[in-house]
Amino acid sequence: MPELPEVETIRRTLNQLVVGKQIEQVSVHLPRIIQLPEEIEEFRLLLEGQRFHTVERRGKFLRFLLDDFTLVSHLRMEGRYGLYDKLDPLERHTHVVFHFTDGSELRYKDVRQFGTMHLFPKGRELEEKPLKKLGLEPLDEDFSLEAFKAKVAKRTTKIKPLLLNQEYIVGIGNIYVDESLFLAGIHPEREANTLSAKELAELHQAIVSTLQDAVAAGGSSIKSYVNGQGEIGLFQHQLKTYGRKGEPCSVCGHAIEKTVLGGRGTHFCPNCQPLKRKRVRKA
Repeated sequence: MPELPEVETIRRTLNQLVVGKQIEQVSVHLPRIIQLPEEIEEFRLLLEGQRFHTVERRGKFLRFLLDDFTLVSHLRMEGRYGLYDKLDPLERHTHVVFHFTDGSELRYKDVRQFGTMHLFPKGRELEEKPLKKLGLEPLDEDFSLEAFKAKVAKRTTKIKPLLLNQEYIVGIGNIYVDESLFLAGIHPEREANTLSAKELAELHQAIVSTLQDAVAAGGSSIKSYVNGQGEIGLFQHQLKTYGRKGEPCSVCGHAIEKTVLGGRGTHFCPNCQPLKRKRVRKA
């Protein structure tokens, strides 16, 4: 699944590709992708004549801001966008096509068919599902250490599942939680309320720096991820733990281990990230 760095990279690419383009018509080949409105014909008619102004991101969701509406898109497992000429053959698994007045087309492909689109009157999208209950944006200025502590410091939940919960912090995802915890030297099974003030500060910084580095590298192409121009990400070459089970830790040489935590494959170095269970007092 594309995580925050991948979705942010796609957002930036789409801003180069579609801003200023006007929709002539929309073709929907897989109706279940469209979650709102319920009628596909209404979705198509509302978008006719609308122009793309910018593409923004909220967590792992893309927000296409049009004249009068906001299109909220979640890529889920393998959704992807690409800009094509109208004469280009329609590839398999192309489910939604935005036909532009200049003869180009924005096509949404999704092999797994799990992606979703919601169309809202502009401004309403943040007040309704699926964006309404999303938590802190880890790359925003509002993601301060104090805001981070307020979200996680008193929770008895294990730290990794907590960081994956989109109602607390959005967009980090499995890859970047593993990498952030390694950078901070924190075992993924530590309960959040056992982390000291120093550890919380280190984890906060690790999350920010890991995501910033991943965005700079264009994200991670672990499976099928490419951006809107078909380019892969490069951050997978910088991964310290994720996907490296049995390989030596780059810091201490100990073998990276893998377990399953909250149903997610979890990679860590048991030497650099010792499991401590004693509750410590916060400063």
